[in-house]
Amino acid sequence: MEMPKYKTALIVGVGEGLSASLARLFARQGIRVALAARSVEKLGALCSETNARAFACDATNAEEVERLFGLVEREINAPDIVVYNASGRSRGAFVDLVPAEVAQAIAVSAFGGFVVAQQAVKRMLPNKHGAILFTGASASVKGYPQSAPFAMGKFALRGLAQSMARELSPQGIHVAHFVIDGGIRSATRVETPERPDSMLDPDAIAQSYWNVLQQPRSAWSWELELRPWVEKF
Repeated sequence: MEMPKYKTALIVGVGEGLSASLARLFARQGIRVALAARSVEKLGALCSETNARAFACDATNAEEVERLFGLVEREINAPDIVVYNASGRSRGAFVDLVPAEVAQAIAVSAFGGFVVAQQAVKRMLPNKHGAILFTGASASVKGYPQSAPFAMGKFALRGLAQSMARELSPQGIHVAHFVIDGGIRSATRVETPERPDSMLDPDAIAQSYWNVLQQPRSAWSWELELRPWVEKF
């Protein structure tokens, strides 16, 4: 049973949490890493730590995304792992939501995922090899009050992932969607002492992504839910 081998990862929508944990994990596995975000100034330390390259890109702009993939391909290699972590939010009472802000939130959460995935698939299909991972949330399956734009975007991203998995799995491309159901721990967001491990550790989430990437093609997952042991669902 041959295990999949990956050489280059592109993470889109990079911040200090899960994306950083994924970059460190990929680097430890000997995978070259490219990081994409609207602003790359904040990524200097992570690039130094992981020997990654950072690229500025607006994931909702199809021309910028096409240029991003061209740069990554020329300067590193065509990515055979692509992770889409970008999300857009616009919170408020339904009648008070601003249509332009809602449209932007949906564009970041869902349309950007489509644009990035399309460029990835174009490069993966000739080799019939690659993995595209989408980061979802509780809102991917459950719409919360005063959070309609986030739910719309995450529902759409999940639908995109499911459709892609059905079409592209038989062509050798592993598409997976991750429902992150709970708060993610960070330097500024930690549990209280009486509730240990009540938040998701980003390193633990990253390990689950890696486990999915290591699945033999005879037993692929298209979706995985992750939540702390005390999280209600």
